[in-house]
Amino acid sequence: MSSVEVNFDGLPGPTHHFGGLAPGNLASIDSGGSPSSPRGAARQGIAKMRRMMALGLVQGIIPPQPRPALDFLRRMGHRGRTATVIRRAASESPALLAAAWSSSAMWVANAATVSAAADAADGRVHVTTANLASQLHRAIEADTTFRILRFLFPARDTFVHHGPLPCVLGDEGAANHTRLCTRYGAPGVSLFVHGRTLSVPEPVQPRLPARQVQEASRAVARMHRLDPARTVHARQLPAAIDAGVFHNDVISVGNRDLLLVHEQAFEHQQQVLAALDAAMGGALEVIEVPAARISLERAVASYLFNAQLVSPDESARDQVLVAPVQCRDDPVVRRWIEEQVAAARLSAVEYVDLGQSMKNGGGPACLRLRVVLARETLPRLPQHALASAELLDRLEDWIDAHYPERIEPGDLADPALAETAAHALAGVYRILGVPAAGRLRAPNIKAN
Repeated sequence: MSSVEVNFDGLPGPTHHFGGLAPGNLASIDSGGSPSSPRGAARQGIAKMRRMMALGLVQGIIPPQPRPALDFLRRMGHRGRTATVIRRAASESPALLAAAWSSSAMWVANAATVSAAADAADGRVHVTTANLASQLHRAIEADTTFRILRFLFPARDTFVHHGPLPCVLGDEGAANHTRLCTRYGAPGVSLFVHGRTLSVPEPVQPRLPARQVQEASRAVARMHRLDPARTVHARQLPAAIDAGVFHNDVISVGNRDLLLVHEQAFEHQQQVLAALDAAMGGALEVIEVPAARISLERAVASYLFNAQLVSPDESARDQVLVAPVQCRDDPVVRRWIEEQVAAARLSAVEYVDLGQSMKNGGGPACLRLRVVLARETLPRLPQHALASAELLDRLEDWIDAHYPERIEPGDLADPALAETAAHALAGVYRILGVPAAGRLRAPNIKAN
């Protein structure tokens, strides 16, 4: 059975702003309080989808979530109609208000962990929605994320959906999970990366927050019925976390039989790489980038490892690097990439401009959730789950007409922005064929 890896990109929402809400994410903190452009963010995201499709890849779309999250603010004790809730939160709870406006669900690499059918003992695609418990503005996404994913991947004979883990088990989704394989449809090897462990305190702790909990990664592996012999767990190097590596996808990226990784990504890194190679039957190729060549600080600033590795032609040994323009603009990083292409270790490089996302600490890899599917499954997805040129044209026209061009921090206190955002999102949902937010939250949708 032929399989394909589909990149489902999160579409930036109409309330995209720079709230500086994520400790440990250096770009997010540095950009906090700056004016943002929701329209620009969405147009950049769509341009990236077009580039992926031009490469011959199958491209999916995950819609934004309704914002501001009024249900959350009401749970925090702010009662009344929309305008009253927003004004009271702005006066009494500005940090809660900023979280309620966040469009961070666009970074769908954190939406869930997905295991291919070939990797699971029951032969189905397993999807566990991440709880994102370490960050308030992300934790409030999980309920709606679960329902959106159930809508996008509905067939119970093909998909198994697991709800978020208990919040004490911090789980950040696919940003800390890498699948390696010889072919997409063949059994793969899973690399789970964590930053901390609940049961046994680690002797060296990072200063900045370590988000992924080892027990969460192991629980996901068990729920997905993965083969322990083809599953490897690794811990992030504390020094990497302190340099701004809040997720593993900021310091390594893998595709098929290739792993691109900084030499300061993991504790006991050589043991981790040896275990991966053994699980791959000796088929793993590793490009390990030395710190002497590209420092942790430069890797984080350029987001070299938050690039995507994609294979437009699985029958060939294609490994195309889709990197942010910050890699092109850094002469040291650009030179290293060019050397890899010249040596045929990478087939080509594509640079994409994601300036609005990058200012919040989200590069190409943050914006996509990778899902390996049998080609015969694709027609069974909802009609507009997969992108087409015509669909992206319609989205772009609507976004140009209805998304805010600019949001200043003070705008979050204006109830009129909530009306603008609701109207803009309703049009996006209509174009994508997504049920209204109330239906997505219907209580009769439950996990298997």
